[in-house]
Amino acid sequence: MTRHTPPRPVNVEQLFPEVVRFKKEAVRLHPRAGDPTYRESSVGGPLLWPAQEPWPVCAEHGGAPMVAVAQLYRAHLPHVIPFPEGCDLLQVVWCPRRHSGGQWVVPQVQWRNAGAVGQVLEAPPVPAEQHEKYVPRPCVIHPEQVTEYPSWDLADDIWGALEGRFEQVEKETGWDYQCHLSTAPGTKLGGYPGWGQDPQWPACTECGRPMEHLLTFESAEGDAESSRAWTPVEDHEVRYEHAGMMFGDVGGVYLFECRPCPDRPSTHRFDCA
Repeated sequence: MTRHTPPRPVNVEQLFPEVVRFKKEAVRLHPRAGDPTYRESSVGGPLLWPAQEPWPVCAEHGGAPMVAVAQLYRAHLPHVIPFPEGCDLLQVVWCPRRHSGGQWVVPQVQWRNAGAVGQVLEAPPVPAEQHEKYVPRPCVIHPEQVTEYPSWDLADDIWGALEGRFEQVEKETGWDYQCHLSTAPGTKLGGYPGWGQDPQWPACTECGRPMEHLLTFESAEGDAESSRAWTPVEDHEVRYEHAGMMFGDVGGVYLFECRPCPDRPSTHRFDCA
């Protein structure tokens, strides 16, 4: 089923023209519990992984196998981010245990050409230990392109200049810029990270450039307040199961990449709400 996020309940660009130059396109993935195959895009589903290629393991936990987190075929997505040349498949795995330095998970990003995979690894190894809330429930996805405006990422001077207008609009309409009008909640590709705390954008360790947001994985697809504006019309008054992960106190994991670098290095950040 296609998902449709309602239009913003007020005209953001007319009310706050200062944010227009910062807008970005994102793809809300809308994961819903299902039974995806490795030929489908999914969250928590099986990966199109070559049988002859070693399954990723975690060095910190004695070579424990990682788990599949996401698989996204370019053909299934609106084109809001460029895929590397020759690649049409994005895969993410991670170790579902706590790591040193207080890290919840340490993701690994894999780009590949789906047509070059050949024989598929049908039964990847399973870790003997795992934190169940770090393993996504198998979900089919329903990609939808949306426009986002910066929330936590809005510069202090611009926020200061707009704060009075934000408050006035909320008083008159009941819609809060940060919660209802700016950045979409939930699992998404591109756009802005779903920060629960102050932004921590990483710089590339190879070239020093600021990295770009790739994926957000959050503990929920929305809370009671944000859902008033961001719940797809098809899901109003409908109960559904999403990926079912939980990071700290309803936090998130945010993946970043450096697109100008030839090997497309990636890293991540996380926070608690």
